[in-house]
Amino acid sequence: MKILVAGLAVDSLGAVQTALADQGYELLLEETANLSQIEQLAPEVLVTEASPTDLTCCAVITQLKARESTKVIRVLVVVKGGALERARALDLGADDVLSFPFEPLEFAARVRTQFRERQPEEELRGKLKVAEQKEHLAEIAMDSLSGGTVTGKRLWILPTVVGMAVLAVIATVVTSIAFRKNTKETRQLKAEVARLSTGIGRQGDILQQAQKERAALLASGGTDPANRAALEAQSRSLREKMASAGSADADNIRRELAKTQDRLNRLESDRKIAETIVSKSGSSVCLLHVVVEFLDRSSGKPILVAVDGLGKPIQDEKGMVQLATEGNGPHLQLDIFGTGFLVRKDGQLVTNHHVAEPWWGNDELKKLIEGGASAYALSYTAYFPGSPEGIRAKVERISTEADVATLRLEGTAPAGTLVLSLDDKASSSVSGEPVVLIGYPTGIEGILARAGSDVAERIAGKATSVSQIVAKLAAEKLIRPTTTQGHIGDVLQDKIVYDAATTSGGSGGPLFDHNGKVIGVNFAILNGFGGSNLAVPARYAQQLFK
Repeated sequence: MKILVAGLAVDSLGAVQTALADQGYELLLEETANLSQIEQLAPEVLVTEASPTDLTCCAVITQLKARESTKVIRVLVVVKGGALERARALDLGADDVLSFPFEPLEFAARVRTQFRERQPEEELRGKLKVAEQKEHLAEIAMDSLSGGTVTGKRLWILPTVVGMAVLAVIATVVTSIAFRKNTKETRQLKAEVARLSTGIGRQGDILQQAQKERAALLASGGTDPANRAALEAQSRSLREKMASAGSADADNIRRELAKTQDRLNRLESDRKIAETIVSKSGSSVCLLHVVVEFLDRSSGKPILVAVDGLGKPIQDEKGMVQLATEGNGPHLQLDIFGTGFLVRKDGQLVTNHHVAEPWWGNDELKKLIEGGASAYALSYTAYFPGSPEGIRAKVERISTEADVATLRLEGTAPAGTLVLSLDDKASSSVSGEPVVLIGYPTGIEGILARAGSDVAERIAGKATSVSQIVAKLAAEKLIRPTTTQGHIGDVLQDKIVYDAATTSGGSGGPLFDHNGKVIGVNFAILNGFGGSNLAVPARYAQQLFK
């Protein structure tokens, strides 16, 4: 059982080593550790530290929990403070938090708890791996029957989908309606694989998913915490060397120390910029809830969930919910979440095309539509931070050039909500400049996770629909966006590449420059490239208002 201890102060490191001595763990001690180092070391548990004034571990935790290969790593954070500091660490995505100083026995018990909670996740991951292998074989079989080829992975960040999982819905709809009977058995196989391999399932899975998907709340701290921690360690080391160095070496050390301090000052400046942007503009960034329904194109009738005489969903021998176009069952729906932000006093919002029309550019939904179903958005609801209820909206315009769209509120935005300014000048996006991203990554699961397990159970435990959960979260004023910081990596003709962390549900979030102007609209991630993300330059959104 491997534990990585990284980024701890001297006193807390000593206490951790004492607490875990003779416990049978393999302890890996690192002064700092970035994402690639942690992935290479592959610990079961990471123990790190966050102080009230320096949350250097925050981005690393965010990245760990956002990546499929590392999110199973349990994170225990040590803080030097009280309830506020513990709450902030939990908001960052930590699995557990303990205030320093702590009792060694309690600390050791907390670590054992992390290993216990990790075990069922590991078992589930093993099952999912087998299911994914089955899915790949099923795809090859389907493509062989249809004469097609296996397509590559998509680039888009899909909005968070809750309720019935997309893949399962697609396969089930195509199978149940049976437009092509000669491929029915193959589609049933794909439906079974999709049901097993999907990560987000039915309504009852939302609480479990919320526990796993801690949203990343980064309202302060450096733009590159791993780099910041390394710089601070270097600064301490240089100061110690100066105290014992001779006159010949003192000047060189002093110059190195000045350079290091200058870089730390720039990181601190970036942090203050982010705090200003969040306090001024955060209330203008809303959670978008889009409800999608489907029609049987041949008859024009809604696709329904088949139910028995007691109103319970009918399932086949494989546990797949059956669908129909006749009967008293509920309409088949997908609850989809993305991000939008206010840009006009008349209530116009900017978001992504693939949030406004979730079936756009979606290969899986394309298969469903080609199978005889048509998708449409039943409703759009915008939830602003601190507002006790949502505001209905409708699609205004959709760009034909980029993944961007506008919606218009059918009511008035909450009092005090500011209109965000779009900066469409090419000179506003420069490589290396700091950026701030605000949005709702992981959708309502992230919001429930930040609310705490007791609140999440109270709100979602007895809810009968996703809409009820969102309405309750709004009523208790728990809906608020998360913030991450980073830098621009590259500026292309139609894309801004940057490294502020996000994930599904963050689609449509505004990307701010250091002046607080919106320079882009988040729309995708580049998997396998250090977590880099892509934004549509603001000029494409600006064109929709001309």
